[in-house]
Amino acid sequence: MSADVSLNDRVSCTVLLVKKGGRAEAEDPTRSRLEALTLSLTGLEIEMASNSVLYRCSLISFQYTGAATVSVGRRTVAISGNGFRACTSIRLSRNCCSCSCSYPNPNPNDTAFVVADDEKYGNKQIISLTPRLYDYILSNVREPEILRQLREETASMRGSQMQVSPDQAQLLAMLVQILGAKRCIELGVYTGYSSLAVALVLPDSACLVACERDAKSLEVAKKYYELAGVSHKVDVKHGMAADVLNSLILNGESCSYDFAFVDAEKRMNQEYFELLLQLVRVDGVIVVDNVLWHGKVADPLINDAKTASIRSFNKNIMEDPRVSISMVPVGDGMTICRKR
Repeated sequence: MSADVSLNDRVSCTVLLVKKGGRAEAEDPTRSRLEALTLSLTGLEIEMASNSVLYRCSLISFQYTGAATVSVGRRTVAISGNGFRACTSIRLSRNCCSCSCSYPNPNPNDTAFVVADDEKYGNKQIISLTPRLYDYILSNVREPEILRQLREETASMRGSQMQVSPDQAQLLAMLVQILGAKRCIELGVYTGYSSLAVALVLPDSACLVACERDAKSLEVAKKYYELAGVSHKVDVKHGMAADVLNSLILNGESCSYDFAFVDAEKRMNQEYFELLLQLVRVDGVIVVDNVLWHGKVADPLINDAKTASIRSFNKNIMEDPRVSISMVPVGDGMTICRKR
């Protein structure tokens, strides 16, 4: 048999490495995780003998040229294309299917999608972003030159992953324009990419309250507000977001804001949300970032404090009659809330 199988147990996860070959079956040493693996020459099929794999096997890596299908019971992940040049990973989690492709120099024809396993969704094929597809999305973002400069400077800084993506910033700016917003709030400015995107589309008489607790990051943001000529629109607040919101309420500014964007301490999302509901007008919009948290919210095996708090917030907001909502998979996931 030409298949090459290696099993490695790390932090309760079985990692399976497979090279193109005939047929292989393997079990891990505990005989409780991965149960069976099948490969064929015309396509790659990985069949799990029981649903227990969804609970325990978090990473399957394979090297293959051709189409691929991963199935567990009725759950299916299908990948098609003209070749995976390097190791591709598929991550599975209970009650959902997902596909994460990460490989250098992807073929332009490579695509990935997931198939909903519940018939009530009509077996809808849902696109999953590959690096090539995301590059295509970014190529269709109208990023102003000043934002590009800020993004590139931020990329060299500590914590640069906190910066919102260009497609996120473009969506935020469009929401502000659709609302005709004149009074906005942002919690968690970092170096100012999203707040600058919003400030650029606000009218001259508008105001954006920009809250950030890190002074060093805030100095970068202020520099770019100046360079973009929007400093007169931005009211910079250096301090804790909850303190700033409480001060605005005490100042009599309840129900006077049109739009708010939350990208601050994740474990404080529920408190931020309650305070913003007091500050935002009826039909105003609150957008909360990182609601998918790198996919961790959908993995029942991940229960650290931050993930658990985001998961709890998502549940609470889903059941909150005070707002209408839409969770969108842009960036790390954003929930758009309209105050009723």
